[in-house]
Amino acid sequence: MQGFKDFIMRGNVIELAVAVVIGSAFAAVVNKVVENLINPILAAVGGVNADGLGFRLRSSNPATFMDFGAIITALITFLITAAVVYFVFVLPMNKFNERRGLEVPETDSEVLAEIRDLLKANRGL
Repeated sequence: MQGFKDFIMRGNVIELAVAVVIGSAFAAVVNKVVENLINPILAAVGGVNADGLGFRLRSSNPATFMDFGAIITALITFLITAAVVYFVFVLPMNKFNERRGLEVPETDSEVLAEIRDLLKANRGL
């Protein structure tokens, strides 16, 4: 229970809530861009058939349609979302932390070395 209390008190819950709200709002924007810009292009490549880019395994059964356009759309949506999150949130935050001297160590060895150095510095006091 103490771990949960510490988690709540650190403010991570607020950051997580903000991330979810921003993420869902941004996902709606990306979905509309893909729906109204990318999907028509994919449908044009797929031909005049309204089904888009794909084919049916059995022409008599509409449920057997393999929709490659939907897969490509999902991949494009993912790539757009990942790129925007990286360039709008992650990259600026990393630059901000570097300027403040708060660069996060990359490996466990670096973390342990930092702890060792802090312990040595505190012993000298």
